[in-house]
Amino acid sequence: MKAPRLLLDFFIREWLLIAAAVGLVITSVQLGRAPLYTANEITPIFLLLALFVAVKGIENSGFLVRVGLRLERGGFLPVKLVVITFVLSMVVTIDVSLVTMIPLVLSLNIRQRDRLVILVALTAHVGAALMPFGTPQNLFIFSFYRVDPLGFIREIAPFSFGMLLVFLLTALFTRTTRVTGTPEDSVAVGVRRAGLHGLLLLLVVLCVLRVLHPAFALLAIIYPLLFDRDSLRVDYALLATFLCFIGLAGNIGELISAELRHPHHVFLLSAVLSQFISNVPTTLLLTPFTEEWKALLWGTNVGGFGSLVAAMANLITYKLYAAHRNGNRTAAFTLKFILAGYVAFFIGLGLFFGLKSIGC
Repeated sequence: MKAPRLLLDFFIREWLLIAAAVGLVITSVQLGRAPLYTANEITPIFLLLALFVAVKGIENSGFLVRVGLRLERGGFLPVKLVVITFVLSMVVTIDVSLVTMIPLVLSLNIRQRDRLVILVALTAHVGAALMPFGTPQNLFIFSFYRVDPLGFIREIAPFSFGMLLVFLLTALFTRTTRVTGTPEDSVAVGVRRAGLHGLLLLLVVLCVLRVLHPAFALLAIIYPLLFDRDSLRVDYALLATFLCFIGLAGNIGELISAELRHPHHVFLLSAVLSQFISNVPTTLLLTPFTEEWKALLWGTNVGGFGSLVAAMANLITYKLYAAHRNGNRTAAFTLKFILAGYVAFFIGLGLFFGLKSIGC
């Protein structure tokens, strides 16, 4: 009876991976070929693995718990987290921000961690949206249309700062209740371990920002492989989910691309399409059919809210939370996460059409 139970637990825990894998197989059979992956698609997954390992090393050192305890001091914890997440995602991209902030929030000694995880995840979207390099779709639009950097920021700033205001107001009305936990002074921090993995994290961030070649990120995996194997205990199922989902999105894009024409409502189309094939594949799919880069930029960033597959960042958030819970009691969180995402999605829609109606 043990084997069937383990298999059932795996299906419950990794339903998203299984669904993506089944969809990948079905669409590949429909196209009559194996899924295609490019270096540009594999590199981000490799960098994400390096990020996971570096942050796991920092987490194992006790450093995140110590930082969390310090953040809990005083009031306005949700506001602090929103501000830190917004600035961090603006500077070091959405993936780095989430991989750093979600484990930090989950280390807090409070009862409302679910709400704060959702608030941090939504805030990371809008902080990263402000910068051309903040998200993969932003970078592609910025490069493909050769947009002026200041013009890019001016166009998307109302979205980023408008949604930030919404999240700050939400944070102000989000109450947190501290539970009895470990006193800060009794939390042992492996300073050397935290410092080494912190340097490796910085190295990977520089690779993500294209300051260094991605090959340098191998050091973040080689060092733990030789000296700190506990840091290699990361969510490999999430990386497999990404691989399947990228292949699935590419297959779906190829299947429907023949049906696309120049869209009259690029914003709405890109926002809605992102709910089904994610905002990055949507960007790649629609750019050949439109010169309306502003509408596409808004649409794919607003479209990152909503479903679990609307953005890779949503999958990262969900999987980090599920791994923390070991797959238990994630249904309620998933429902709240999706509902909050769609509230933000419709606010984003209203913000776009409201601004356009007054000529902004």
